Amino acid sequence: MSELTDLTAHELADLVQAGETSWVEVTEAHLSRIASVEERVRAFVTTTPDLARQAALHADTAGDPYSPLCGVPGALKDNMATRGIRTTCSSKILGDWKPPYSATVASRLAGAGMALLGKTNMDEFAMGSSTENSGLFVTRNPWNPNHVPGGSSGGSAAAVAAGEAVFALGSDTGGSIRQPAAFCGIVGMKPTYGRVSRYGLVAFGSSLDQIGPLTKDVRDCALVMNVLAGHDPLDATSVPLDVPDYTQALREDVRGLRIGRPTEYYGEGSQPAVRDAVDAALAYFEDRGAEIVEVSLPHTEYALPVYYLLAPSEASSNLARYDGVRYGYRTPGDVDMTEMFLKTRDEGFGPEVKRRIMLGTYALSAGYYDAYYKKAQQVRTLIARDFARAWEQVDVLVTPSVPTVAFEFGAKTENPLEMYLNDLYTIPTNLAGLPAVSVPCGFSAEGLPVGLQVIGRHFAEETLLRVAYTYERGTEWHRARPSG
Repeated sequence: MSELTDLTAHELADLVQAGETSWVEVTEAHLSRIASVEERVRAFVTTTPDLARQAALHADTAGDPYSPLCGVPGALKDNMATRGIRTTCSSKILGDWKPPYSATVASRLAGAGMALLGKTNMDEFAMGSSTENSGLFVTRNPWNPNHVPGGSSGGSAAAVAAGEAVFALGSDTGGSIRQPAAFCGIVGMKPTYGRVSRYGLVAFGSSLDQIGPLTKDVRDCALVMNVLAGHDPLDATSVPLDVPDYTQALREDVRGLRIGRPTEYYGEGSQPAVRDAVDAALAYFEDRGAEIVEVSLPHTEYALPVYYLLAPSEASSNLARYDGVRYGYRTPGDVDMTEMFLKTRDEGFGPEVKRRIMLGTYALSAGYYDAYYKKAQQVRTLIARDFARAWEQVDVLVTPSVPTVAFEFGAKTENPLEMYLNDLYTIPTNLAGLPAVSVPCGFSAEGLPVGLQVIGRHFAEETLLRVAYTYERGTEWHRARPSG
């Protein structure tokens, strides 16, 4: 049973089709795995074993599978609405809120037959890089429980890495899929902004948020993207473009591809183990016929301050709806409306959420809008132009996913700026709306995973998957599993 929890979706499907196991057995194996490791990892906010068993039984009795994900046990980050299932964003202010509707991605996965195991822990309202900002509890890295799993999709990444789920969904506003994927040694993709519907995703930064998969290998990533991608009339930012079969992009071939190595992503802030692993990957690509080109993205240094003006500004607007009146937590006691509103928000929000609301409210306030928010939007345009110029020289960019490997709990909580620097290499792609994927590319001397990031043009997910697949097929990093 335990071996089933190490396998990918496509490997499990092959076993089921060969009659060597069933989806009920696969689901029970994952539920048993959750029971055995969850006390140590703490990836899940809510588990839904009955729903998972029902979906697995249906997959076993439906005859020929109607989807490659039919019967596959998966999980959702707890900022994606699920009808009748608690959705908390790992925040006290939402309490035990059960949405009356489901996010489009949740509906599409349910329609594909996924066996939903539950909802995963996260930094509160997706604001954080370590899952230490969860308003409920912290999630631990399966490779070393003294280290963070990354964030804000830390619960989803840890669940996949620990064998508690075959795949999971995360959301990425400034790196919240790719950073935890790198820290936990799995694959994580942020699609192009507008490629996957955001309907039903609890908003943090509406011009930045994007949903994507966290998986054990690149093929599973393509399989999940086939279900997620596509136009949704319920999302005004969803792009009405045809969706290819992403599995058709999975071929080992980078000959003639021009791969950019951005100078600004290999600075002194990155650990030697990270730089060495990524440079080794670049050498691998070069050996297989790709051309490595040094490029410059000169406005990269401004991405962090730009992001921490724009994202909090959007958050201060999006989080205004949590007032104790309509749903979620309300401060107890007989108080007037103004006091109730103030106390509810004070008691319901955690310190990082409060910090970002204050930053955003200040940046949008009269007299400061032009100096901060407007200026940040202008620099955001310059960052996007840097990428546009890079695409005149190269087909993709290859960088570290994160400057470091996973750090210990408490190492950066006293210094928010140091925590924010974790997203230095991921934020620019969100600002530009570009797709990017993180794949495992090595380990540090301490046995912690290193992530390789591949960035592409708008809607070039196929190219990213081809590059990532070529690398994965020639290495064994993605097969490593944490012990215990």
